[in-house]
Order: sequence, then structure tokens, then C-alpha cells
Amino acid sequence: MHAILEFGFLQSALLAGLLASIGCGVMGSYVVVKRIGYMAGGISHSVLGGMGAALFFGFAPMKGALIAALVAALLIGWIKLRWRAQEDTLIGAMWAMGMSIGVLFISRTPGYSTDLVSYLFGNILLVSHGQIREMATLDLLVIGMVLAFYRQFLAVSFDEEFARLRGVPVNFFYLLFLCLVALTVVLLVQVVGLVLVIALLTLPAAIAGHYIHTMGRMMIAASLLGMIFTTAGIMTSFWLDLPTGAIIILIAGTAYLVSAVFSQWWLQGKAHRSLA
Repeated sequence: MHAILEFGFLQSALLAGLLASIGCGVMGSYVVVKRIGYMAGGISHSVLGGMGAALFFGFAPMKGALIAALVAALLIGWIKLRWRAQEDTLIGAMWAMGMSIGVLFISRTPGYSTDLVSYLFGNILLVSHGQIREMATLDLLVIGMVLAFYRQFLAVSFDEEFARLRGVPVNFFYLLFLCLVALTVVLLVQVVGLVLVIALLTLPAAIAGHYIHTMGRMMIAASLLGMIFTTAGIMTSFWLDLPTGAIIILIAGTAYLVSAVFSQWWLQGKAHRSLA
């Protein structure tokens, strides 16, 4: 705690972690409920292609990441809607191609080859004030869209056929939902990197889902858990001098395993008590 009060970069890292946790708590709950972690993975790994292209042409990597994430979300959504039988293979192909394009662009960009590891695994300790402002803007956009279309997203997440019968334009809101997932992925890239995005996007929400079955409360709980994991990860990595993103995910993964065992034990105990 003394180090956090003393060093400005730790304060920026904590703020970035808190902002990322809000986005991953809100959208991660939808991802877990709808069970589209694989699709979110395809979006996140396609981002590297946009980041590599942006670096090669002299633009900010996060701008390239944002464009690539949105394009990947729309393509993956279109694949899902048009080619259900082949969607896993096609999404896997996009996943691999996005990573490959990014590596090729970065390898041809003078002076940036050493940054590849930070893009893949994140470096929250080097986040800038400008990046924090970008993350806050993306958070506000995600939260605003979820509040505006909460019922539509809820209907699409739980029962698409019923939503269609009620006149909800399911395809439109499904694509919009994937675009919001893409924005959340860009939020998390700066915290844990591309490889670990899916873990932070899904683990807090999955833990919350063990005990909460209301979407709004699940979002709040997942956001709070994300804040706890990122804060604990930053403090632990600083103390032990270890990579921050990996420590954050290790803490979140351990918490998920403990929660999964405890929740199963609790449900079994509850069943036995009801029978008795």
C-alpha cells in the first residue's frame, strides 16, 4: 500500500484495472450466460492483426486494435448467422489468421519486435494517462449501450426464438452485442494482453454465476470480483517482481477453481438438507 501511494505508475495501473473490470464484468456476464467464449476468443486474437498493421503504418496500436476488433466481431457474427455448421472452423481460421497477420506486420516494423510479448500478455504497469482516458470512454460507451438495450440483450441471450416472436430484431442486437464484446476486448488488452483476455472476461462472471442468477446483480458481482483480482494481481506482481497479467489470471483462475468446488459442495449439502 505504501508503494501504491508513492509510485504514480502503480496508481495508473490500479485505475486501469478498475476500468477494465467494469467492462469485463458487464459484458463477461453475457458471454458466460450465452456460452460464446470461443467467439470472444476469435475476436480477441484477431486484434493482433489490427495492432500490427497500425504500428507498421505509423498509427496508435489501440486504434488498430479497435478497428480490428469491430471488424472481427461483425465477421464472426455474420459467420454464426450464415454458416452454423462450419462456424467453429471458420472462427478458428480467423483466430489463426489474425495472429499471423499481426506477427508479420510487427516483424516488419523497425523497433517494435520486442513489444510483441507485451501485446500478447499485457503490461498494465506501463499504461499511460491517454490510455486510461480511452478505457474510460470505452467503458461509458459499453455501459450506455447495455443500459439502453438491456431487455433486448437479455432476450437475445436467453431465448432468441421468443425474442423473434416478440418482434425483437435478433440479428441486429446479436451483432451489436458482439461489437460491445469487441470493445471490452480492447479494454482488457492493455491489462492482461491478447492471450489472457478470455480468462479475465469470463472467470469473474463465471464465479458470480455460481451464486447469482439475476443478470444485473451478476454484472455488479463480476465487476467487483474483477477489481479484486486486478488489484491483488498488481500488488502481488509488484511485490514478487513477476509479470502482472499472468499473476492476475492466476489469482482469478485459482478463485474460480475454489468457487467451483465450494459451490458444488454447497449445492449437494443443500440437496441433502432438503431431503432430510
